[in-house]
Amino acid sequence: MLPIPAKELNGSGALGPYWTFYNAVAAEQLRRWLPRRPALLLDISGGRGRWAAQAARRGHQVIEVIDFRRSAEPWLREACADRVRRIRADDLAFLPDACVDGVLAEERALSIDIMAESAIADVARVLKPGGRVLVSVDSLVLGMAILAEQNFWAHLRQTGEVMLVPWPDGSITRCFSSGQLRELLTGAGLTVEWVRPRTVLSPSTVDHVLSGDARALGRLVHTELETRPDDDDTVGIHLVASARRDR
Repeated sequence: MLPIPAKELNGSGALGPYWTFYNAVAAEQLRRWLPRRPALLLDISGGRGRWAAQAARRGHQVIEVIDFRRSAEPWLREACADRVRRIRADDLAFLPDACVDGVLAEERALSIDIMAESAIADVARVLKPGGRVLVSVDSLVLGMAILAEQNFWAHLRQTGEVMLVPWPDGSITRCFSSGQLRELLTGAGLTVEWVRPRTVLSPSTVDHVLSGDARALGRLVHTELETRPDDDDTVGIHLVASARRDR
């Protein structure tokens, strides 16, 4: 059974409290990941703005690539707008080698890009030595649950092969095990620092805690991020990883 119904995966509906928690976890993960000193970052998360805005508020300069396949959201009406340059492109050919200090590939960017190997190779190319990338992808847990929800039972056998998952809206995404995500990153010449599910707490647990005390959100986020379920493929709809370019 799908851990979160497909209709809820846009962050709306009955699971509003869970998505509030999920977004708070994602924001704190990014805060902890961002460089301590001002840096030049590349955001290939699709043009939704929240990641670039958070990095800009921390003093970083950001190049935000707006994917042709997604509509950009006009969010930049705040003081940090001058630190973000938005560019519409379908690849990174406009950037020279070793030019950015970090890359954000949030919003499941490498799952939406079926040719993830080519995308991450380009990310590794533009990273400076010592530069890092933060990525999020759809997990096998999510992929198999979506297939089950659509009664695609013949596709549910786990193998080492690439899992491409058709969604009810007609789109197709690529789902990863933690091992496959590690292979993707190391195959591009990057060193993996860590891989983990974005969240391990269930929607029912989050809803139960927050319904009793709305102020518990901070404690829930702290609990989530102090949990160390590295490489656990059994929980979480999305996986998050950090990797660096050593040379």
